[in-house]
Amino acid sequence: MQIKITPSVIQNLKPQEKTYRVVDTLLKGLTIIVRPTGKKTWYVDYRRPNGTRTHHMIGTTTLFTVTEARELARDFLAAIARGEDPKAEAEAEVQAQIDEQNKTLTLGKFINEIYGPWVKESRKTGRETLLMIQRAFEPLFKMDVTQITLPQLETWRNHQKKERGIKASSLNREVTALKAALNWGVTMEIFEKTSIAKLKPLKEVDSRKIVRYLSDDERSRLMQALEDREKQMREERRSHNAWLKSRELDTLPEFKHFTDHLKPMILISLNTGIRQNALFSLEWGDVNFEDETIFLRADVDKASKSNYIPMNDVVIDTLRRWREQAKSAKPGALIFPSPKNGKKIDNCRKAWEALLKKAEIENFRWHDMRHDFASQLVMMGVDLNTVRELLCHSDMKMTLRYAHLAPTVKKSAVEMLKHKHVKVA
Repeated sequence: MQIKITPSVIQNLKPQEKTYRVVDTLLKGLTIIVRPTGKKTWYVDYRRPNGTRTHHMIGTTTLFTVTEARELARDFLAAIARGEDPKAEAEAEVQAQIDEQNKTLTLGKFINEIYGPWVKESRKTGRETLLMIQRAFEPLFKMDVTQITLPQLETWRNHQKKERGIKASSLNREVTALKAALNWGVTMEIFEKTSIAKLKPLKEVDSRKIVRYLSDDERSRLMQALEDREKQMREERRSHNAWLKSRELDTLPEFKHFTDHLKPMILISLNTGIRQNALFSLEWGDVNFEDETIFLRADVDKASKSNYIPMNDVVIDTLRRWREQAKSAKPGALIFPSPKNGKKIDNCRKAWEALLKKAEIENFRWHDMRHDFASQLVMMGVDLNTVRELLCHSDMKMTLRYAHLAPTVKKSAVEMLKHKHVKVA
């Protein structure tokens, strides 16, 4: 869309299902990118001195007015016209850093100073991946990254397995993470080759995966513990307000539907199977009450693919009631912001573990609510492909772990063959 960008135009730009751009007719190259989250960002489209087209980010429309953005864009385009190339300068700086690192590039230096910052910024689970590599391969960190041999890796792996009792699945996961890091180093031409690619994975005979889901009794205890927690927090709020009132101090507002985010998050998780990170990243613009769906954005999905999650009555009612007491329900606002700083929640481990202890439920992680969601569907006769789609699995292999929970479905299928074997008198 091409239009003369004004403050009123910016204000009226609404988020759509897909990202779109608005091109300024007053200054060639100046654009605004509007994302589905509602975020609006100034960019300058231009041609580099080498002839390739690219763009330069100025900043969000909340930081820069139209006048400021145009001035910055003019200054930037003037620099390009003089033959300057900011991207080339940045690339040269990165290359200089790489050249410096190559002089004494140990595995530890590569992981901590080169790969680490990139993977944390570029991958949703980058921080966890980095911690895994640091924890597992710290004994090899002083070695030259290009001189690590297959026998050394085999020795490390055998020690981990025999002396420390680490399972094959865990070792394979750690090796895969290191492989990805070193292959990235080769792709980025930080070093020429790595031998780790030839290391074959271990057979995971010691790693039988168990699907953990709630029994009916556990589910009842979990719901009761949630209700007891809500009741206790309401009583504590009333007691505290009475104390404040007796001292003629301002009282805190009474809780409306929920005392905090824990109960609605658990109800949504049990009824959608949504992953924790995706749940924490949900914005009000992702919820469509008319279509009764939640839009799972590609930037928060584990497979980096957008999907739609259907909502049942429990989820719809929970989100509607939570919206009534939310500080902000604008499209770009987080549904479950941190009560401390309003940003994305990092975890709710303390509250979750306290709840499980109260409900007397053991060996049940937050992620197991996703397994519970799938297991309940399979045991009620829902076919595996539908379950796969509801879990947003790209591969049926991940969903097949629940196949053993459908014995009655398999029995019904076999019973359909009865008429084929009826003896004719």
